Amino acid sequence: MDHSQHPRLLPDEMTDAVLTGATVYGPGDETVGTVSHVHGSGSSAQVVIDVGGFLGIGSKPVLVPVSDLDVMRDGDGVVHAVSRWDKEHLKALPEHRD
Repeated sequence: MDHSQHPRLLPDEMTDAVLTGATVYGPGDETVGTVSHVHGSGSSAQVVIDVGGFLGIGSKPVLVPVSDLDVMRDGDGVVHAVSRWDKEHLKALPEHRD
């Protein structure tokens, strides 16, 4: 998927309501996880990504700064993000507990 033409979200759009459920893609455009929820809002928000598993079962929640993701909308307006990390790197992060 060519993400270069997708409009990037503005800091005020970086909220739990907008980001929850967004697919997160890795550097090779593979799906690496889904945004479970967000702590805070704006450019300082922290995003919890469920990595691995199937339909949320067996997945591992990890916490990353939203500033480390390239968050955008596709042509249909669907929010998604691109990470510089692949699934194995994200799985190696400490498990996040609320």
